[in-house]
Amino acid sequence: MRKCAGGGTVASMDEAQILEHLLELAGEAGMKVRAGGSGRLGDDLPPVASGVCRVRGELWVVLAEGDGLLIQIDTLADALRTHAAQFIEDRHLPPAVRTFLDPLGD
Repeated sequence: MRKCAGGGTVASMDEAQILEHLLELAGEAGMKVRAGGSGRLGDDLPPVASGVCRVRGELWVVLAEGDGLLIQIDTLADALRTHAAQFIEDRHLPPAVRTFLDPLGD
């Protein structure tokens, strides 16, 4: 369970702390992270959204300002699970952070 009934998160870490921890992990894993960009790229294009891409061989995680913390957390967690699984498996992590990195989400 990722969120508690009262709106808090697991293991006494709030969403901002979890996001900060995941940002540190992504940097240590060699991922480039860019935050911001809540607008549109053009009139005919959809709004910017958080996601993961590869640019000239480097893995980039883009966190859109308009996305909520949980979407940003899920985007980073997915990038780490997919592209740095061994790196995160060998790390000691707080239980709240590990919950988001667990592929089953339990």
